[in-house]
Amino acid sequence: MASVFRKLVRRESRNGEGSDKNGCKSKGNSDLKNERKDGEFSNLTQESNTETRHLNSLPAKTTGSNGVKTNDVNEMSSSHAQRVRAKRLMKEFHDVTVRCDNKLFSAELVEDNLYEWNVKLYKIDTDSLLYRDMVETGTKFILLNITFPDNFPFAPPFMRVSAPRIEGGFVLDGGAICMELLTPKGWSSAYTVEAIVLQFSAAVVKGQGRIDRSTKKAFSKKEAESAYKRLVKTHEKYGWVTPPKSEDYIWLLLMGGLGNAHWE
Repeated sequence: MASVFRKLVRRESRNGEGSDKNGCKSKGNSDLKNERKDGEFSNLTQESNTETRHLNSLPAKTTGSNGVKTNDVNEMSSSHAQRVRAKRLMKEFHDVTVRCDNKLFSAELVEDNLYEWNVKLYKIDTDSLLYRDMVETGTKFILLNITFPDNFPFAPPFMRVSAPRIEGGFVLDGGAICMELLTPKGWSSAYTVEAIVLQFSAAVVKGQGRIDRSTKKAFSKKEAESAYKRLVKTHEKYGWVTPPKSEDYIWLLLMGGLGNAHWE
């Protein structure tokens, strides 16, 4: 997993050193092979700042006589947003794979894509019916798929259940998940991947989720996306009822605290 992280850092570094449309090359650190992980992330931040200063120095295109910047400003904003997303996700992936307790859950990139993760949730309340179902069916984990939009972390990721097929527990058609914090109105950029995974682990039990043994039909992403859109539209019109939470530390987790909390 450490080698995957280093590969991501090198890839982002190369992206940061590419030439723009004017043939200008951004300055940055090109050799990060011997750096420690934390040092790599620090160098990437410095490189991003260098890139931003470079873009600011480019001649701007204008429209009309008012001298308002257009294309260059938009390109700089888009580049900055991409860098913010990449740096945030690299930090999150590092925290999840290195610092978090892997007995709770683990994460891996889908085909080395930083913007799509598969998360295996191992720990479910052992007193729940869902846990009993998992034992009886030999299910070792709940597989979650998470994709991160272009404007992450200022917009929520799309998270769905891939397997097993679950009924109830705030799990909708296709494996879409009914949680307010995963919608645009309920999302905060302060929320972490760890927090939303642990929130789901609480919500799926509170909602009395069960493994559907009546069919072997797998959840589909297309169906989940459709169900999520209906969910957002419905709650925008009628309001929201937050899934019940009895764990006092859930809110702190959502705000990035208690990173080492254990699920008992």
